[in-house]
Order: sequence, then structure tokens, then C-alpha cells
Amino acid sequence: MRFDDRVAVVSGGANGIGWATVERLLDEGARVAILDLETDAAAAKLAARASDHDTTLHRAEVFACDVTRAASVDEAVASVIERFGRIDVLAAVAGGDRLTDDELGEEHWTSIVDWNLHGPVRLIRACREALTASRGAIVMVGSVNGVAAYGEPAYASAKAGLTLLAKNLAVTFGPAGVRVNVVAPGTIRTRVWDTQGGPDRLAPLYPLGRVGEPADIAAAIAFLASDDASWITGVTLPVDGGSLAGPFAVMSHLLDAGE
Repeated sequence: MRFDDRVAVVSGGANGIGWATVERLLDEGARVAILDLETDAAAAKLAARASDHDTTLHRAEVFACDVTRAASVDEAVASVIERFGRIDVLAAVAGGDRLTDDELGEEHWTSIVDWNLHGPVRLIRACREALTASRGAIVMVGSVNGVAAYGEPAYASAKAGLTLLAKNLAVTFGPAGVRVNVVAPGTIRTRVWDTQGGPDRLAPLYPLGRVGEPADIAAAIAFLASDDASWITGVTLPVDGGSLAGPFAVMSHLLDAGE
């Protein structure tokens, strides 16, 4: 129970990696504030846990939040502090991509960077005072796209920005005892793949022979947010089934498949 008596904020907590992170932190004793626009979905999942005789429902609450709007983030975080009194962990999970043929288009580029890079900055800014008071931890969800050239340049650039953001904030926040890290997932089984033929077709590209599950990323987030990682800050941790370790193997698979 690494998070007993601690309060965690999880943005994008209604689905996928975010929801898996909520469950992991609840299971380890945290009180969890779920920030998401899909408040009904988050509430339904919490209710389902309660119907399974789960006792953590009273330790979680849902707050409406749009990470692309500073006012919405500030209002949500203020409500979290009013409700729980403190913030010990910020898991900035909200983000994603919208596939388009116009990858360098102004509207697409602006919206993707705003969502994936500016969104976490807004959350950090709003939570900074509370995290400083608790000597807390920040974990942002990046991507292997931000580490190597897997395509999707707007998304990749935004996720790469999180790596340098974490390094810089690790230095500036370090004296206050606040740690800042990034988890960089590979292909994860989330709803984004529902209209793309499913993620398992990419399993042969991974040295471990499978795609990731949301729980794989939630476990890494929990580790970096916990005292087990108390001397780790400013790092980007790939959780990617080995894809970054074997780029030539990945390329050979692509060539063999004629893609």
C-alpha cells in the first residue's frame, strides 16, 4: 500500500491507461481525483467497482476537466484541493492523436501539441503549489513516438517535448522535493485501435511478442510516483516491449511485410 494517505490526480482517468492508473493507485491505498471530460464513464466504472464489493469508492471522485482550457484545469484542481486537502501525485495521462492526411496542417498541429504538451503544463502549473507542499511526484505519459521516428510528427514532437520538460522541471522543482518523470509507452491495447483493426497485428514487431496492456503502463506510473523511485527524477522510462531496443528488427519486419 505505497499510497496510503496520499492523494493522486489522474487526468484522462475515465478510459484506457488513465483508468488503469486510477485502479492501480486505488488498489495501493491512494485517494484518487479523476479528471476527465467523460465524467459519466468514469462514474460508471467506479460504480462497477463498488458493485463488485470494492471498498475504494469513497476514496475516488470525478471532476470535469478539459486539459486544453486553462480555466477548466484551474477550476478542477481547486475543487480537488477543496475536497481532499492536498495533492501528492499528478499523473498527466490525458492526450492522444487524431490521424489525418495533413500531418503538418496548422489546425492539426496546433490541436495535437496543445492537447499533449500544453495540457500537462497546465496541470503542473495548477498543481505546483500543492505538490511542493507535499514534496510530491509528477508522472507524464509520453510515447515511444517521442523517442524515435515512428511517424505522426505533431504527436511525436509534443511527446518529445515532455522529455525535455521533465528534465528542466526536475532541476527547478528538485530543491522543493518534487520529482518529475515520463513514461513512454509502445503500442497499448486501448480504444484508439478499435477502428484500426486492433493492436495485435503489431505484436510481431515487438521483441516480447505482444502489445502492451494499460495495466503495464499503470504499473510504471505507480512505481515512478512512489517512494520506491525516490531518487529518480528527470527520466523518460520506455515501457515498450523492447521496440526501442530493436529498431533494426522492427524495420526488417516492416520490409518483410511490404509496408
